[in-house]
Amino acid sequence: MKKNIYEELTNEKLLKKRDLFKGVSIGFGVIFLLAIAAIIYIFSVKGIKNVSIATLIPIFTLPVVFMPILINLSLLNKEIKSRNL
Repeated sequence: MKKNIYEELTNEKLLKKRDLFKGVSIGFGVIFLLAIAAIIYIFSVKGIKNVSIATLIPIFTLPVVFMPILINLSLLNKEIKSRNL
């Protein structure tokens, strides 16, 4: 049977780790929204044809970084719910 990696943590450590992941995910969400706003601004000022494709790299890489954080946060929330904390 597959074991959850968070089953070994104490209740306090589990809640602390959840708060950390929640803060990091909020931070990445804000950065992601600011990056989208900056890209929209750059496109509106320079036009689509005058913008390098390299300016889109942050927009494409942030979801790749953001997804594991959200997956771990959901696993933490499931473990917290199973412990009735």
